[in-house]
Amino acid sequence: MTDSDNVQSDQDSTYRVTANELRQFIERFERLEAEKKDIADQQKEVMAEAKARGYDTKVMRKVIALRKRDADDIAEEEAVLDMYKEALGMR
Repeated sequence: MTDSDNVQSDQDSTYRVTANELRQFIERFERLEAEKKDIADQQKEVMAEAKARGYDTKVMRKVIALRKRDADDIAEEEAVLDMYKEALGMR
């Protein structure tokens, strides 16, 4: 085996390892995409069930978004909203 054969063999080995690693990343991402779709489908089912039971799903989504936020941020935003509404005679 010549030096150029060794270099080529090292490059082929590196390529195979990189290709395997790349394939693993892609397959892992694809599995997560499938899981994400399954979860989104389940969320739609929950909202459809809630709607069928008479709940306002638009308001439910707002409540869900609020629950993700910091209570101080919500209070500050509500205070500003109240001030603006009062200034416009909407209270």
